[in-house]
Amino acid sequence: MAHLTPRYSMAEFARRGEEIYERDIRSHVEPESEGKFVLIDIETGDYEIDDDELVASDRLLGRRPNAQIWMRKVGSPYARHFLRQWRQKRGRRSRAASMPVSSLSFG
Repeated sequence: MAHLTPRYSMAEFARRGEEIYERDIRSHVEPESEGKFVLIDIETGDYEIDDDELVASDRLLGRRPNAQIWMRKVGSPYARHFLRQWRQKRGRRSRAASMPVSSLSFG
């Protein structure tokens, strides 16, 4: 599979992804799917949800091979918290440690 190149800035990925999630998806997945990953094609609004983000991405890319994917965890504004935990362990805090994952491309 070819590497997918982002076609949008990180800010635009975030804006589109969050808008689609809040407008079209949230009411259908919360609270029963809390903790699962939602991967959204920010161009079409198609999405997949799964406990495993790679399984969800494979399904979404199977339908939309050129998807521009935004990922988040149901019930959380973040996809993962490992960066925050890593920085806090070392006593370093930064703006990046509290930012949501803006985009992922799988390929």
